[in-house]
Parts: sequence; C-alpha cells; structure tokens
Amino acid sequence: MLALYRKYRPKKLSEVIGQEQVTTPLEIALKKNKVSHSYIFTGPRGCGKTSVARILAHEINGFSYELEDSYLDIIEIDAASNTGVDNIRELREKAVIAPSEGKYKVYIIDEVHMLSKPAFNALLKTLEEPPAHVVFILATTDLEKVPVTITSRSQVYTFNLAPEEIMLPHLKSICEKEGIKIADDALKIICEKGGGSFRDSLSLLDQISTLSEKGKEILETDVANCLGLPLDSKIQALLEAYKSKDFETTSSQLKSLLLEGIKPEAIANSVLSSIVKKPEPALLPLLGELPKVSAPYPEAKLLLAFLGNASISAPPQQIIKPQTKLASKGPESSKPASMPVTKPESKPETSPTVPLALTPAIEQQLKRCKIKDDGETIHIFPSKQITKTILSRPANSAILKSNFDKPFIIHDPEELQNSPELQKISDIMGTVQEVNNENGGIPF
Repeated sequence: MLALYRKYRPKKLSEVIGQEQVTTPLEIALKKNKVSHSYIFTGPRGCGKTSVARILAHEINGFSYELEDSYLDIIEIDAASNTGVDNIRELREKAVIAPSEGKYKVYIIDEVHMLSKPAFNALLKTLEEPPAHVVFILATTDLEKVPVTITSRSQVYTFNLAPEEIMLPHLKSICEKEGIKIADDALKIICEKGGGSFRDSLSLLDQISTLSEKGKEILETDVANCLGLPLDSKIQALLEAYKSKDFETTSSQLKSLLLEGIKPEAIANSVLSSIVKKPEPALLPLLGELPKVSAPYPEAKLLLAFLGNASISAPPQQIIKPQTKLASKGPESSKPASMPVTKPESKPETSPTVPLALTPAIEQQLKRCKIKDDGETIHIFPSKQITKTILSRPANSAILKSNFDKPFIIHDPEELQNSPELQKISDIMGTVQEVNNENGGIPF
C-alpha cells in the first residue's frame, strides 16, 4: 500500500497545488515550445520541487507520467551522494549521446548545492555550451550555495511552503477520499506541525489515520497525544500566566505539561510558534531563551526560560536615585524694577543631596547580580564571591548607599540557591542550581 504522500503526488502540472508562480509560466512555455536548457528549482523541503521536476521532464518529452515508470532519457542523480568531479565528468560524457525515445535527454540533479567546487566547474562547462538535446533540472534547498555562474545560466523558480488556507482544504479532500473522519481542529494541528510541507503533512496524516477505527472521529486531543504535543489551549494558559507575572500559575502549568510526558523541546517549539503568530512585547524575552531548550538538560533550560528571572523586580538603573541638579539662579535683572531688593534673613544654605556617580566598574558588577526589592530593603545577590568583595569595599559601598533609595544588603552567592523561586523549580524537577549565563552561551 502506497503512503499518502506518494499516492496523491501530482502527475501533471495542472494538478500541482499552491505553486502557481512556478507551474503557470512552465505551462505557458511548454505550449509555446520554449524549453530552456537549464532550470533551477529552489525552496524548502517537501514543497514539490522534485515532483514538478519529474512532471516537467515527462511533459517536455510528451511521456505519460506514472510513479513507477522508467525512461532511459530521464536520469535522476542525487548530488548528496554523487558530489565528486568524476560523477559530473561521467554525466558530460553520456550527455552527448542522443536521446533514445524522446526529443530531450533530461537530467534531474537533486540537492545540487551538495556538489563540490570542482564538480560545479565541470557542470558549468556543459551549461556554457550544452548539447541541443540536453535539459538540466537542478533542485536545491539552499540556493545560496549554488555558484552564481550556474544560476545565471539557468531559469530559477522559487517554491513556497503552503499556508493553512491551501493545506487545510487539500488535507480535507484526501480525508474524504480515504474515508478518514477527523475534526477540523485536529487537521489544523497537522497543518501546523507539517510546517507548510505537503510531504510532511501527508506523512503525519498517514500516521494519524490509524486512529480512525470503526468510524470514530479523530479529535484534537487524539492528534496531540499521538504526536506528543501540548494542546493550544494549555500553551495559551501558560503564556497568559507568564504575561501577568503569575509565578505560581506559570510553575504549575509547566509542571502539568511535563508530567503529561510532553518533551520540553515540544513545549518550547509550540510556545515559539504561538509567539511568532501573535507577538506581544511581554512575550519577546522568551524568544531569546526558548531556542536554547535542547539536550543536555532541556527541562532545566525550559524552566529557567520561564522562571529564571521571576525573582528580579527591576534592573539596577530603575532603583537608583536620579541625580539631582542644583537650581540655577537667574540674573537679578529678571526681577521687576519696581520691587525693592531686600536681603532675607540669613539662614544656613542647604543644597539637594547629589548621589555619587556610579563608576563603570560598579555598573559592570551590578550587571552580574540578581537584585530584588522587597519594598523595605534592596537585596543584592552576586553571582560570584569576587563580585561581593568588590561591591563591599568601603568606597564602593558608599557610592551604592548614595544611589539606592533604601537600605541594601549584599548577600553571599550561595544564598541565591536557597531562594523560594528556585525551590519552586526544584519541586518540579528535583534539585536545581541557577546558572549565571552572563556570556550568552549554553549554560549547561
């Protein structure tokens, strides 16, 4: 039994869905008998490049296209496993031989960007002076790696991933033909997981179709459980808790998803997808952290992405007193002439307290600290003992005192490990140590 992506592979240009920017000009060119000696099909995987290349190869020669047919004049080469110059030289030697059945000898070279530089140079010689009976169709997922000397001698067609409004009706049509009962919400998950790739989406539908037994309708929860994905409703609840800075709910939502057996990577991918669809300023910090959720220790990285900064109230510059400027005295001539100038009773003059300026060294050390303001005291948690030593020096401590608007305590680095927030994370996944990631690398 054929897989769905093979069973429903198009056999004519008119049957190709969602790539009109490619198929329409090709159909017009074929009607006018204007065949180029070289085509490049570029685009993401699974969007139909190889299928259209095979269709075009058959229609150029007027051959009837069936999935399992084989014509001597249509040669497919996988550049990923035939990367060397010798392979291309062999191709050049055989290309000069006239076609046996059709008008053209068509070479389909898949993943052409994998060819070595000498192989590209050998191919270029053929493209510069191609035999009149030879047509090249080059397919690639990475056009940037194909030399300009090759692309400039070819007609380049770009394939796109299919949006949901195209993919969803296509999947529905196949489900009707196959007798698969499935809810629209379930199909939407397949569309999203398939990422706009026809091949990937049909492979997922093939996998999910086994759940449709005895006429039972496949529901959203069935698809989510089968693919190990979190439900969209739970992802939205998690994001709402994060936006509202509800630490308790965020923690419980993450714990619930992990206990369901959903992989941290799947949670991170679903959250990222949701944010990209509907970006909000409050969610943007997650875009920098969630891509790091991968082995090793993906659970810890996921929890730190959501909860790692929960204890920080405000960055240092927001809890430092603004420097007060002394009021400048205007010229005496600005006073009305009719008013006599009287000298007020002598009182001791007072000036507003001007905070001492933070030195670059202190600013740098504060960036390496977690700072928490409990309303009465500012708590400074250094990441390293050397940071505490520097900040605790009398001169530096005096500068901090003049800048903070309330008393402060410089804690030992070990005290941060016993914070209530980290204890919440430990409740979910066991003993956890917070890792300071000041250099931006993977913290594990």
